[in-house]
Amino acid sequence: MPLMPWEAIVSNIAEAREQLQEIESRIAAGDPPDDVEFQIMMQHAYHHLNFAWNMRNHPLERYAKLSDEDFNSWGRFPNDLEFDKD
Repeated sequence: MPLMPWEAIVSNIAEAREQLQEIESRIAAGDPPDDVEFQIMMQHAYHHLNFAWNMRNHPLERYAKLSDEDFNSWGRFPNDLEFDKD
C-alpha cells in the first residue's frame, strides 16, 4: 500500500471543517443559510471529505496533476465505507 498523501488529506479535511464552521457560525449569528445555500455548503463539505478518503491511496503527484476524471471520481461519496444499518 502506498504512503498516504497526508498533506492533501489534511488540506481537504480542513476545507470541510471550515465549511461546517461557517454553517455553524451563521446559525449562531441568527443568519442561517437558506435551503439552497445550505445544500451548496453541505455539498462543498462532503466533496472535501469524500476527496480526502477517495484519494488516500494515490500519490501526491497524482493529486498535484489532478485530472477531470480523478476530480469527479474522488469527489463522490465513497462506496467502500461500511455503516451500521441498524
